[in-house]
Amino acid sequence: MSTAAKLLAQKQRLLKQLESNPGPNERDEIERLLEKIETALSLLDQQDAARPGDE
Repeated sequence: MSTAAKLLAQKQRLLKQLESNPGPNERDEIERLLEKIETALSLLDQQDAARPGDE
């Protein structure tokens, strides 16, 4: 499984946890982790865009 696929799977799990109405502390932690995942995915997209000829 690629790094992007792992991050997307983790993001999906966290979003499902948010749907279950967690407490405020857990919600904050989930949102923090989601931000980290979004940053990592963004960096991966930038790396892919910077590689010439990989299309």
